[in-house]
Amino acid sequence: MKVVLFCGGLGMRMREYSEQIPKPMVPIGYRPILWHLMKYYAHFGHKEFIICLGYRADFVKNYFLNYDECLSNDFVLSDGGKRIQLHNRDIDDWKITFVDTGIRTNIAGRLMAVQEHLAGEETFMANYADGLCDMPLNDYISAFLERNKIASFICVKPTTYFHIVSSREDGIVKRVQELPQSGIWMNGGFFVFRKEIFQYIKDGEELINEPFARLIQEEQLVSQKYAGFWMCMDTFRDKQTLDNMCSHDEAPWELWRQDQRLATQMAANGTAMGREAYQQRLDGKRPESYQSAGHQRPHDVLRERLVR
Repeated sequence: MKVVLFCGGLGMRMREYSEQIPKPMVPIGYRPILWHLMKYYAHFGHKEFIICLGYRADFVKNYFLNYDECLSNDFVLSDGGKRIQLHNRDIDDWKITFVDTGIRTNIAGRLMAVQEHLAGEETFMANYADGLCDMPLNDYISAFLERNKIASFICVKPTTYFHIVSSREDGIVKRVQELPQSGIWMNGGFFVFRKEIFQYIKDGEELINEPFARLIQEEQLVSQKYAGFWMCMDTFRDKQTLDNMCSHDEAPWELWRQDQRLATQMAANGTAMGREAYQQRLDGKRPESYQSAGHQRPHDVLRERLVR
């Protein structure tokens, strides 16, 4: 399934980090947040990307044109640096389409601008390029396809700590609650669309407003509550939090590393789970070796976090 990623915004709230680097290219660890998001999708087998570019499109293009596999993979250096033998690669099997959709274009406009690149696709995914999560993606997609609706997104608990105040007309306060405990759910992105979505968008409209209102009226929009890890990088403080998770090897969205560690551990324990079973991590199946060993894969545990 193709993945559309919205990367063209100005990212004004990240200006305290840098005015020259577009928000999707702000690094988390030694790779940009856009790479982490694409790696997440690729982990589940979705490796065809359409990048909607705008502000500093050149920066995004140059990053991938000059991509260095050595930064995130083990390799052997020999012959005085003349020969490099990579043990594995990140993006060899990725297909990325770069589309300049304008600097000031809104999300709906960017989606319409890449419609021709989605020709023949019955269903596709789309997302903002500044959020990460550890959701079992293929379970979410399957749940959407079973509903036979046109659009879906995930709902997440707010991560900011404002206080919500409820008071009477005379000003007497009835309740003060922290936002995450208020019972409010918010749009977390990770959209899945059927091709009919383009029929609901008119020029100048913002996706979440008028098009979604039409879908709601026809009961064609569904949401999936997700109580697992989700975080959006809106501010420099958010970047620091994500950086700290990476530096302590506690990045929940890096499901590919969790599976790699599990494969190594099980191989070291002499179980039947080896490289062949590890390669099945993307198709939603649980290898027999996992069952016989009495282990749960990260996906099996995470599946429980989809709030039914």
